[in-house]
Amino acid sequence: MMKLYLAILAVPIGILAVAAAPAVAHHSFGAEFDGDQPFEFTGTVTKIEWLNPHVYFYLDIEDEASGEVRTWAMEMGSPNGLMRRGWTRNSLRIGDEVSVAGSKARDGSDKGNARTVVLASGRALFAGSSEDETP
Repeated sequence: MMKLYLAILAVPIGILAVAAAPAVAHHSFGAEFDGDQPFEFTGTVTKIEWLNPHVYFYLDIEDEASGEVRTWAMEMGSPNGLMRRGWTRNSLRIGDEVSVAGSKARDGSDKGNARTVVLASGRALFAGSSEDETP
């Protein structure tokens, strides 16, 4: 009888744990990025991840001083939010040279929150940055 009770109790607890996981994984802009550290980079797209909760693309950027190429991860809004702003899955392609403006990560890693992206065609698109959202 006790085993049945525990099994019945375990199901709702498991459902709650799975449902809470996406909420824990999401973050606010201020927790991860610093609006006082803006950047403007031009580089070559090397990878695109069109996934929830954020679309990421990776950009090879050459340091002008050292000539070293570093890969930066660029976070944008959700796929649905980007589509409402004119993006499609084909807006960015691997090998495209694009310009990105946004804010750097607080931890100093090669990661940024993109605000605008100027595509290879010259078209500028808003990247759905959470920086401008009100809490």
